[in-house]
Amino acid sequence: MSGSIGLDIRAPIGGLFTVLGLLLAVYGALASAADSSREGINIDLWWGVVMLAFGVALLLMARRAMSGGSGRAGTSGGEP
Repeated sequence: MSGSIGLDIRAPIGGLFTVLGLLLAVYGALASAADSSREGINIDLWWGVVMLAFGVALLLMARRAMSGGSGRAGTSGGEP
């Protein structure tokens, strides 16, 4: 195959992780400490933050790939 297909799976997966992470973080922040904590750690809040950060990172990578900002322009292997 000589051309790229143009399918970047990072955008929809990043959106999914961002939305679910935001929902889980908000739930963890609003829920009582007894509902979502174990040994004093609010599990829902922390995993929501982790999922949110992962989703945002995927969205940023997908956006960078769509804009063509990979920084490897002109490296097709040919002579200069």
